[in-house]
Amino acid sequence: MDETDQKLVAVLRQNARASISELASRLELSRATVRTRLDRLIADEEILGFTVVLKEDLADIPVRGITLIEIEGKGDERIISRLRGFPEIQTIHSTNGRWDLIVEFGAETLSDLDQVLRQIRRIDGINASETNLYLTTHRSNRAAELMKNKNGVSL
Repeated sequence: MDETDQKLVAVLRQNARASISELASRLELSRATVRTRLDRLIADEEILGFTVVLKEDLADIPVRGITLIEIEGKGDERIISRLRGFPEIQTIHSTNGRWDLIVEFGAETLSDLDQVLRQIRRIDGINASETNLYLTTHRSNRAAELMKNKNGVSL
């Protein structure tokens, strides 16, 4: 993907329903150039699809955020296995730096979240944690998470 393709994708991320004419105008390119580039990005599977993200898709779980977790010792696989059992946990990322795991979560209420966090902190081998709540989502790539590739693997 060259710089022009990246600009095209950036415009599409703002409005995936933009017409070829609108894309051409915003990128200061011909309609034929935009159509050719868009077709190539789709054929090369750089763009896997287009979708709609509704306001309610982001509001279905009102309390959302991340918890950063520090693991003591080498119990990460055991801890990850335990965390997978929490329905409130949507995604678990291993990482580098001070924190070993980043856990994305969603809960109905702050009280529900507090209960889940207490259970997580009681897991043997979790040395420390820090939780941050999402206040406002300004941009979401949730559409990509909702799509699946040809093998049924979440992207």
